[in-house]
Amino acid sequence: MPQQLILDPIGYLRSPLADKFEAARQPRAAKGTPARIELLPGRNFEHALADLAQWELIWVIFWFHLNAGWRPKVLPPRSTTGRKGVFATRAPHRPNPIGLSVVRLERIDGLILHIRDADILDGTPVLDIKPYVAYTDAHPGAGSGWLEDSVQPDASGQPPDPVSKFVVQFDALAQEQAVWVETHTGLALRERIQATLALGPEPHPYRRIRRVGDEMQLAVKEWRVQFAVVERDVRVFAIYSGFQAAQLDSKNADESRQPHREFHAKWPR
Repeated sequence: MPQQLILDPIGYLRSPLADKFEAARQPRAAKGTPARIELLPGRNFEHALADLAQWELIWVIFWFHLNAGWRPKVLPPRSTTGRKGVFATRAPHRPNPIGLSVVRLERIDGLILHIRDADILDGTPVLDIKPYVAYTDAHPGAGSGWLEDSVQPDASGQPPDPVSKFVVQFDALAQEQAVWVETHTGLALRERIQATLALGPEPHPYRRIRRVGDEMQLAVKEWRVQFAVVERDVRVFAIYSGFQAAQLDSKNADESRQPHREFHAKWPR
């Protein structure tokens, strides 16, 4: 038996998602996110792409290149009953960090595949591409394992998300602050807050939620979001910079912190 397998990337994925906290946890949650796969030249891939454009969905097999090491047990974002064995999850921390996503193929330009619904980070090495064949790949009646909670397929035949969502609402101040951040940084802050807290507002390292004193806090990149929970309603009441005032006042502060300085001046803590 071979002791080592050698894999060569066939190309790399280009995406607006720079780090793991920006990426959706599954392709279905990444609906609409654009990306492209740039295949390597000089490998005869022009011929390998023949007839692929006829398919609406494709499997992308890739390498989790930012992961170091693996974990036999992990805490998935949707787990409400503790850690799970990594083979019973889609977590990226695997013995061989291979990822698998179904994405929507929009068009092919030479060696570039334009795709949608991508939950894959920028710079990810792509190992293989295969068509998604509905009659053999889709199993609407399949169980949901440890996620299952009397889940029944919806009218489309697709099973709904097994975790019932929380209702997320913004106070006037938080709404104003979120719009300011989006306008000045381009970060889709409200969308990120909505998606994360709707999944579950309890403390969770994967979702960067923790309790700070009597308050609940969500971290979205360098921004901090204060919220409260009553039953299944989440109230977002304030947003603030994750940088301390001293870090923002420093003459040597990074220029990328300028939006945080302006935010802090407008809404001092």
